Amino acid sequence: MAASSVCRAAGCVASRTLLRASRTPPALWSLTRRGSTASYLQVLHNVPETQVTTLDNGFRVASEQSDHPTCTVGVWIGVGSRYETEKNNGVGNFVEHMAFKGTKNRPGAELEKEVESMGAHLNSYSSREQTAFFMKALAKDLPKAIEILADVVQNCSLEDSQIEKERNVILQEMKEMDACLPHVIFDYLHATAYQGTALSQTVEGTTANAKHLTRADLAEYIEAHYKAPRMVLAAAGGVNHKEVADLAKQHFGNVPIAYKEDVIPVLPRCRFTGSEIEVRDDALPLAHVAIAVEGAGWANPDNIPLLVAKSILGRYDLTFGGGKNQTARLAVLAAETGVCQRFEAFNTCYSDTGLFGIYFVTDGLHVEDMLQCAQSEWMRLCNNVTDSEVKVAKNILRNTLVAQLDGTTPLCENIGSHLLSYGRRISLEEWDARISEVDAKKVQEICTKYVYDKCPAVAAIGPTEQLPDYNTIRSNMYWLRL
Repeated sequence: MAASSVCRAAGCVASRTLLRASRTPPALWSLTRRGSTASYLQVLHNVPETQVTTLDNGFRVASEQSDHPTCTVGVWIGVGSRYETEKNNGVGNFVEHMAFKGTKNRPGAELEKEVESMGAHLNSYSSREQTAFFMKALAKDLPKAIEILADVVQNCSLEDSQIEKERNVILQEMKEMDACLPHVIFDYLHATAYQGTALSQTVEGTTANAKHLTRADLAEYIEAHYKAPRMVLAAAGGVNHKEVADLAKQHFGNVPIAYKEDVIPVLPRCRFTGSEIEVRDDALPLAHVAIAVEGAGWANPDNIPLLVAKSILGRYDLTFGGGKNQTARLAVLAAETGVCQRFEAFNTCYSDTGLFGIYFVTDGLHVEDMLQCAQSEWMRLCNNVTDSEVKVAKNILRNTLVAQLDGTTPLCENIGSHLLSYGRRISLEEWDARISEVDAKKVQEICTKYVYDKCPAVAAIGPTEQLPDYNTIRSNMYWLRL
């Protein structure tokens, strides 16, 4: 397909966090064009309202209007690999691939040409709990964009010849993913943390499944999960909500609501297991290690203090420089001692659980040292975090929050994901109020609740001879108090 017009989201993505970083928010543009300087409070008050409409079949429509000449519109669906079984794991990713291979109304070549002629970009991604198909186009082409998306989501042709072609593409993509160690380490982390549950499965599925999934498997998956109440049409940019809602009613009003035999699929409970998985390979130049405890689900109020704690832990990359001047103590330590090449704290959320942890890359001689430094920093957050650290971390979090408004595509993704994760769009003002309530005492309380004396999950790849045994790692999850 034309790479400039129709593509899939791919690459080494370790995890999706609650907040996204970016550049100048659209809310600032109208002020900067007038030569004004916008304060943080002005940004909060100038964010457009999110309008939401629910169709008769339960299909939700949400949009934010601005003066952009472009728009992004997409369909977010509450389904992912967590809804799959061991037998059909990877079927959702396969369906996502097939969406770009043509519909019953638009053969593959015709779909490509139509998107190309609009100068638009059609994209998609799938995760463990969500699948999305979205398009960025000129604002005047919004009706056509929604029509195409509706056709892609509802009328995927699933031709046998195209399935066989795409099967080879998926197998090649899986090989490339296996070479991306940050991606692999987080798959391993899920595999050990949620072993025996649906969250342990990868989004791409197994090679065996990719080789044997049939047209019937794909059609059954779509029929079982692509239901109106689990879908959101999100739009951002130069859009009018009434127009978006009317177009949604026209193109998505007949999306089915009923489930086969009235059996509604529900998310299986995924228990967290403190454990480890280690793949020692001394041929690799660096060791990749991730350690995590069970975190909070999307809607859990503990998420904000955990995000502040994540900001305190910070991140570091040897190639970026400036480590000794960062506020994060772990970053300063890494810069001064060379204990690792890079690290990043993460807070990955799902509906009812999450992973709060640290991922780092280091040489084989410093694996144990860096792991001890990371765990010591965890213990310090549970016992001795300072007000000044929390203040800086909250400002970093606020900056990331406002930067989330950059561009119609991340904004559209934010709207769609929010409605699936929270059932509503949470405003910037509400996020800011929640952040303001967090203090050092709260960070210590929440870190103690989730981290202190808890069994972690550990995943490691590479020259890991120095990785301590699990009992030693577990014993470093608390400090003896006199």
